Amino acid sequence: MYTREQIEQQIWDYIDGLSTPAQKLMVEELLQTDHQWKMVYNELKGFDEMIGSSDIIEQPSLRFSKNVMEEVAKYKVAPPSNSYINKKIIIGIAAFFIIPIIGFLIYGITFIDFSAQGTLKLPDTGIKFNLDWSKYLNSTVINAFLLLDTVAGLLLLDRYLRRKKETETRA
Repeated sequence: MYTREQIEQQIWDYIDGLSTPAQKLMVEELLQTDHQWKMVYNELKGFDEMIGSSDIIEQPSLRFSKNVMEEVAKYKVAPPSNSYINKKIIIGIAAFFIIPIIGFLIYGITFIDFSAQGTLKLPDTGIKFNLDWSKYLNSTVINAFLLLDTVAGLLLLDRYLRRKKETETRA
C-alpha cells in the first residue's frame, strides 16, 4: 500500500514524463483500477493545467524597467573615492614611513664588513648586551630577510600597477 506522498510523487513523475516505461504502465493500470490514485491524479492534473495557463502568471507592465530606473535615478549616487581623497596626503604618509626605513637600511648597510666571509660584525654602539648577536644575525638570516622584503615589495608594486590599470580602464 502506498502513502499519499508516494502516490503524488509517482503521479508527478508520470505527468512530467519522468517515469520509466515499467512505472508508466503500473501508474496507468492503477489509475484505471484504484479510486484513490484516480482522485489524486485528477487533483494534480488540474493543478498542473492551472499552473501551465498564462492567466495566473502576472506580466509586469511594459514600463517596468523604465519605472525602476527612474526610481533609482532619484537617489544621489556617492562620488568615487578618488574625487574626495587627496592623493598628496596619501603620498605624504607613505613618504613619512618609507624615507626613514630607507635611511635606516642605508645607515645599517654602511656598517657591514663585506670583506669578512660568512660573518657579520655589528657596530660598537657603546651599549653592552649579554646577547651574542652573531648567533642570530648570520648571512642566511639576512639573505632570508632581504628575500622576504623583495617579495613584499614586488607584491606591493603589483597591487599598485593593477589598481592603476583598473582606474585607467574605467575612465
